[in-house]
Amino acid sequence: MSDSIISVEHLFKSVTDSTGTLDILRDIDFVLKARETVAIVGASGSGKSTLLSIIAGLDTPTRGTVRLAGQDLFAMNEDERAELRAQKLGFVFQSFQLLGNLNALENVMLPLELAGKRDARPAATEMLARVGLAQRLGHYPKVLSGGEQQRVALARAFVVKPAVLLVDEPTGSLDFATGEKVMELMFDLNREQGTTLVLVTHDSAIAARCARSITLEAGQMLG
Repeated sequence: MSDSIISVEHLFKSVTDSTGTLDILRDIDFVLKARETVAIVGASGSGKSTLLSIIAGLDTPTRGTVRLAGQDLFAMNEDERAELRAQKLGFVFQSFQLLGNLNALENVMLPLELAGKRDARPAATEMLARVGLAQRLGHYPKVLSGGEQQRVALARAFVVKPAVLLVDEPTGSLDFATGEKVMELMFDLNREQGTTLVLVTHDSAIAARCARSITLEAGQMLG
């Protein structure tokens, strides 16, 4: 499929310990097109976050592979995967993963600086204004609210204009009003930048806003 951005091909993930082998994912197989909005849904423990981590190349499958923009993630070494991730992917973690020793502006500048971009400061400043944090540039994560930290994490992910944005439980730690603002922002930026948006969520209302849903149950796709 010429316009596919992500191809997940017969993915299996198992872990083994002293009690035996646990199958986390079993034969997950789907293709996502560029610009698509997709929700990955299912009960807690169904394998949603593990699948997202494998799509990002942060975790490795037991069998199967993921192709990102036509490139096989698991035919690469870790450095090559990290380079492709920097070029193509944005990732917003449940825990935000902001660096506590950097202020909001520096956190958003970081991926641009790592990519060797010269306009890191103005681009990061503009993106933070876009998420409503123009007055919080110099604030450190410890003095930002959960909603503000989430918006810094979104700005950091979007500032590199990724082909794909992966988001794990985007409103899990937010109140309803802040969660609504964060969701509007993600879909606005998806439309403006043409980013493929992949959300892991247990919230049926969020899933309904996506063009498509993929449901996991006990590590398997339904339907």
